[in-house]
Amino acid sequence: MIEVRTCKNAEEFIAAARAIAEYGAWDLTEERADRFIRNHPLERMHAAFDGGRAVGGAGSYLFDFTVPGGTVTCAGVTVVGVYPTHRRRGVLTAMMRAQLDDAHERGEPVAALWASDERIYGHFGYGMASLVGIVDLPRANSDFAKPLERRGVARYVEPEQVPETFAGVYDAIRVETPGMFVRTPVWWELRTVVDPDEWRPPGAGPKRFVALEIDGRVEGYAIYRHAPKWEAGVSSGRVNAIEVMGVTPQATRELWRYLCDIEWVETVSAMFLPIDHPLFFILANPRMMHFRIGDGLWVRLIDVGAALSARSYTGDGAVVFDVRDDFCPWNKGRWKLEGGEAARTRAAADIKLDVQALASVYLGGFTFTELARAGRIEEVREGSLARADVMFRSERAAWCPEIF
Repeated sequence: MIEVRTCKNAEEFIAAARAIAEYGAWDLTEERADRFIRNHPLERMHAAFDGGRAVGGAGSYLFDFTVPGGTVTCAGVTVVGVYPTHRRRGVLTAMMRAQLDDAHERGEPVAALWASDERIYGHFGYGMASLVGIVDLPRANSDFAKPLERRGVARYVEPEQVPETFAGVYDAIRVETPGMFVRTPVWWELRTVVDPDEWRPPGAGPKRFVALEIDGRVEGYAIYRHAPKWEAGVSSGRVNAIEVMGVTPQATRELWRYLCDIEWVETVSAMFLPIDHPLFFILANPRMMHFRIGDGLWVRLIDVGAALSARSYTGDGAVVFDVRDDFCPWNKGRWKLEGGEAARTRAAADIKLDVQALASVYLGGFTFTELARAGRIEEVREGSLARADVMFRSERAAWCPEIF
């Protein structure tokens, strides 16, 4: 008989989290678990037990999560896994059931995660809600489309100074970007700044922290690593851009100029760029950055009414959704969205969809029309898709700069 409950101590946490660590080929030591627990309270870590032995785990951070026009409390789902000995026995479903019930009781309207296997989470109502860009830009092809006067001064920042130096830039971008979340001081310390050896890719050096000052103000920053490599006496090294943030277009351009000017580098790479990144128009030859697209955040509306009411909308009008949700049945039924508020209604439906599809459009990363073309949404009343698309439009593409 499988029992699912929250962890009581660090030992149970380690046993539960090792369910996913096994697949990732990393060891969850006591030191690493201690860092994790400082960001992730024990009561937010569910574990599945079989005869007293942990056979799976599912945790969640507590985030203040940016949505268009505001923030919402969010369960940031993480370290979800089941030991290979207990696959196909309903363990994951039981943990997802407990986790979503718990978040609902806590009044957290939304959950979000990065999907290691995107086939899994749709079963539990998660929808792909954002995309990320992956680039490998040859330094030899990094010239700009238009010659621009150099501005600003780049300077190294010591790790202990990073939070106070970078946080203002991050927060200015976060409040405008659906999908980002508030970084607490502990998060800055133990996730953004910390640099244990096990986090470093093979051959890569330590994190470098650089601030960009323009007219005496910090307007951007870059976090990156060098991965040096020499072949036949010629450098074929790489700069791995972990996070590059500029509060102005000028700051963004200067930071990428800085990264592309680093010597003994053949390629500048980045794994998590926004899908609407200005590099497409900064570079003279954008094709050469080999821009690839991957899925980013997956979102789950735990409380449809509260989640829809937490964000803002553009344009006037109303739309009635007929929502299907088998895993969280309290969301089932018709919801009328009008004047920025969502409430139960008996009015006829304009759009029929499941909660997964509604989650995909929630941050403005995708449109109702896109999902309807894929057969994921049914338009009941003509013109409803176009009206809903206008209402849910976001000025910025949904984006999260890091896996949590």
